[in-house]
Amino acid sequence: MRTITVSFKPDKEQRETISRIFAGNDLTFLTDYADKEQRSDQLDNTELLIAWNPNNELDDLDRRHLENIKFVQLISAGYDHLRFEMFNPACQIAANQGAYALPMAEHVLAMLLERGKKLRYYHDLLAAGKFEQWRNVTKQITGSTLGIVGFGSIGKETARLMRPFELKILALNTTGNTDQRVDFCGTLKDLDYVLANSDFILLSLPLDRGTEGLIGRRELEIMKPVGILVNVARGAIVQQKALYEHLKSHPDFSACIDAWWVEPFRQGEFRVDYPFFELPNLLGSPHNSALVDGIMLQGVARAAENAAGFLRNGNANGLVHRPNNSAR
Repeated sequence: MRTITVSFKPDKEQRETISRIFAGNDLTFLTDYADKEQRSDQLDNTELLIAWNPNNELDDLDRRHLENIKFVQLISAGYDHLRFEMFNPACQIAANQGAYALPMAEHVLAMLLERGKKLRYYHDLLAAGKFEQWRNVTKQITGSTLGIVGFGSIGKETARLMRPFELKILALNTTGNTDQRVDFCGTLKDLDYVLANSDFILLSLPLDRGTEGLIGRRELEIMKPVGILVNVARGAIVQQKALYEHLKSHPDFSACIDAWWVEPFRQGEFRVDYPFFELPNLLGSPHNSALVDGIMLQGVARAAENAAGFLRNGNANGLVHRPNNSAR
């Protein structure tokens, strides 16, 4: 019997799902314990931890009792928030990659269509009593080119949803190879080519030391003046000042942002350093691209099944590499 601890607070359905998947194991929900000593004893015996954001769920005392954990399963698909140094170097960590790809791809599609067709722009004109049919011609999506920077689960789902529009797909991933139907596949070394030749750019890659600040003033200038940039990855992949200045000086260029630089999940607040929301060529959403009915239960179930697979045979999907500076 293996000792499994859940550090986030699940709702009733999520708890029942996790309990069903790990039936026959020693399963504990850490939020059931108010006593610090009980929490410490439980963590001392834990081999497998299921967490959403361990940084917030585990306090300083908890972190002294993580040495025996062999595997951490995140409910989140991203892992840039994780303090890897909390866990011993031999501990394996898996992100819930792909769990939220379909609703996120739908969100990307909605953002591209709104910005391409300028729906909000014309709505606001009508609301002001202005019927200006020819004021600002919209984009034709069919036959355009979509550059996907980060051709993983989200990128692949987006490409699939966009195929009826007969788009050309220029994809970038870590290997430069894919078995998917695309018109070009390369690595980040080919970023300039994709930026220059795409009508729309989707950012759907992980945030790490190699991608932080990836899109700055130079990269934005390479893009088409009437291009659309969609970021559903992480805010820090785009340089905030550079994006604001580019949007302000290029009114025909648009940005759609779902992932922001300062957000409650990681920093405890939402904040932007520039007046983005005064710009008519920005479309924003509160990092909710994945949040559709039932998705959290699906995400929890997928994560728990992945962790259960690790218990059965030592194999798991979504294993992540520690940053070089995370060793203790």
